Amino acid sequence: MQGSTQPGEKKFKTIPILVSLLLSGFIGMFSETALNVALSDLMKVLSITPATAQWLTTAYLLTLGILVPISGLLLQWFTTRQLFVAALSFSILGTFLAAISPSFEFLLTARVVQAMGTALLLPLMFNTILVIIPAEKRGAAMGMIGLVIMVAPAVGPTIAGLLIESLSWHWIFWLSLPFLVLALVFGILFMQNVTKVTKPRIDLLSIVLSSIGFGGIVFGFSSAGEAEGWGSPKVIFTIAIGVVALVLFGIRQMKMKQPMINLRAFKFPMFVVGVAMVFICMMVILSSMLILPMYLQQGQGYTAFKAGLLLLPGGIINGLMSPIMGRLFDKYGPKWLVIPGLIIVAVSLWFFSGITAASTVAFVIVLHSTLMIGVSMIFMPAQTNGINQLPIELYPDGTAIMNTLQQVAGAIGTALAVSIMTAGSKNYLKTVSDPADPSNALPAFTEGVQNAFMFGMGVAIVGLILAFFIKRVIVQHKTQASMH
Repeated sequence: MQGSTQPGEKKFKTIPILVSLLLSGFIGMFSETALNVALSDLMKVLSITPATAQWLTTAYLLTLGILVPISGLLLQWFTTRQLFVAALSFSILGTFLAAISPSFEFLLTARVVQAMGTALLLPLMFNTILVIIPAEKRGAAMGMIGLVIMVAPAVGPTIAGLLIESLSWHWIFWLSLPFLVLALVFGILFMQNVTKVTKPRIDLLSIVLSSIGFGGIVFGFSSAGEAEGWGSPKVIFTIAIGVVALVLFGIRQMKMKQPMINLRAFKFPMFVVGVAMVFICMMVILSSMLILPMYLQQGQGYTAFKAGLLLLPGGIINGLMSPIMGRLFDKYGPKWLVIPGLIIVAVSLWFFSGITAASTVAFVIVLHSTLMIGVSMIFMPAQTNGINQLPIELYPDGTAIMNTLQQVAGAIGTALAVSIMTAGSKNYLKTVSDPADPSNALPAFTEGVQNAFMFGMGVAIVGLILAFFIKRVIVQHKTQASMH
């Protein structure tokens, strides 16, 4: 891939810029999921309950949910280099603090600092790639991002499981540190400024409404998935406040001359379909990434390392498929990838809903790998196609919308999956003569897990219906004048 130039524009050193972005993105995503496997270990070491341990993931998602919407604004206020150095500085500081954490509170603070880095980095990565790579090669480039974003969470649990067994959970962070420093050095040497700094007016009310809106929804759904349950006043209250704040935020953006996030991106139908597909994909991926390791550890008695190993083939296959899907997308457009992809996802989840304690290792590996192939056929093609329809000045807004909704989808997906699993287990126990009998625990847990996968299948079917509306976008470069 050579640097793309349009008449009168400067040439970019595409490869070094990509390397520094992808390396830092990989470590950011790795530390997001690596801790999931360590949670049961951390509960013992720090003597905390599962609901408290869950906060290490929730706080991370919450920080992303609050900061990512503001990223579109930051991209217009600061240069690419400034944002890159800031993002990596936060990531390095957070990772170092996590590595030396003596207590839960200290570790939680470190996670928030880490997430601040990731929140700046993800939109920066997407936006930079959209600017430096011409539209006809964009599928392949987005496929490379897909490789990074999918493989990192896939190998995270395996490497973390190995580190926990042989060293301690602190090493999850010590391992990431040198790579982040390397990415920073690489970025300082090679990163170029790719966007114009326009310094739009900062509207504090928009920032407050967006933070309360996305923060409230992520927090409410996460609380419901933990121990609170859907009937809890705290859950109902935070979700309601979040929704009201988002409606007010939306109304305000439409009335402003220079909105914080330009919601006019939603006027482009393929962008809307792309957003919906990404939302559905993230719900399916994150809920199954949470439920499967739990099932392998609790339902089948595997260690953290072995559970991570079983999920590794699927994650790697997904990562390797992303660039291939990117190239196929460049050649054939999205429809012939997205529709079969959603059929594969729905069928895999239907098979998963029949999982029992007797299910073999091979069954789990094959199904998980198939599910991940399906996901790779949907995620990047739908996302790239959606953003391709936007005029160039809406790229920062489009990427901010996509990235924010991914975090919200993750929180909603995991919360719904966990609460459906819990409800399924409770309902099973109501049907047996002695709910307290330990022999009923496993069948109850299995019933809950099966229900959670049925829910995932339902989500995929909704996506499949939507997918019939997806059309290939012929890229309209330049500005709003070329809106059709």
